[in-house]
Amino acid sequence: MNKQEFVDKFAKDLGTTKKFAEQAVNAFWGIVEEVLKKGGKLQFVNEGTFSVAKRASRKGVNPRTGKPITIPAKKVVKFTPGKKLKEAVK
Repeated sequence: MNKQEFVDKFAKDLGTTKKFAEQAVNAFWGIVEEVLKKGGKLQFVNEGTFSVAKRASRKGVNPRTGKPITIPAKKVVKFTPGKKLKEAVK
C-alpha cells in the first residue's frame, strides 16, 4: 500500500474527504518528524514507539571495487511495535 492508497482508505473509513484525510496524514507525519528531530520519542501505548537510534561508524566494503571503507556514524529512525500490533501480525 502506498501513501495515496492509505489516504483513500483513511478517508473511506472515516467517512470524510480525501483532502481532509491527506491533511491529517501529513499532519501526523509532520509531528513525528518534529518530535524525532528534537531527539524525543513518540509512544503509542500498545501500538508502538518511534525513536531515534545512533548507529556507530563501522567498517564496510565497496561492492564495486572490493576496497575497505568506513561507513560513518549516523542517526536512524527506529520503530518498535507494541504488544497489540505484534499480536495482530501473528
